[in-house]
Parts: sequence; structure tokens; C-alpha cells
Amino acid sequence: MNEEIFIEKMMDILDAEEEITMDTQLDDVEEWDSLSVVSYVAMANTSCGKKIEPKTVCEAETIRDLYELLQ
Repeated sequence: MNEEIFIEKMMDILDAEEEITMDTQLDDVEEWDSLSVVSYVAMANTSCGKKIEPKTVCEAETIRDLYELLQ
């Protein structure tokens, strides 16, 4: 998955009204919550076939960190 597609998927997960980039801090995204973490884990599993622990997702600080978990 390339960065552009990943950003689109994250915009859907977050239902964010503001633009996000790879360098967006997750703490700055109001919509980043436990439901978003679950949605991200589900997306990782279905889109990339990756099993990612929610604890690992919670340790991410930026959108790029989440992207790198899928690589």
C-alpha cells in the first residue's frame, strides 16, 4: 500500500475533517481514540494481512508510525 492510499484509508477511519499528512501527530487528531485503534487494526488485517497488536498501535506517535507498522 502506498502512502496516498494509506492516507485515504486513515481519513476514512478517523472521519477527519482536517487534512492529515504522514507527519500528523496522532495526539493532535481529535478523532484518534480507542475505536480508531480497533478500526486501524481491522484495516491492517484485511488490507495488508498483518496482525498488529493494539498496544503497538497505541505506541505510535504519527501517521507515519502507523504506516510503518504495515511495512
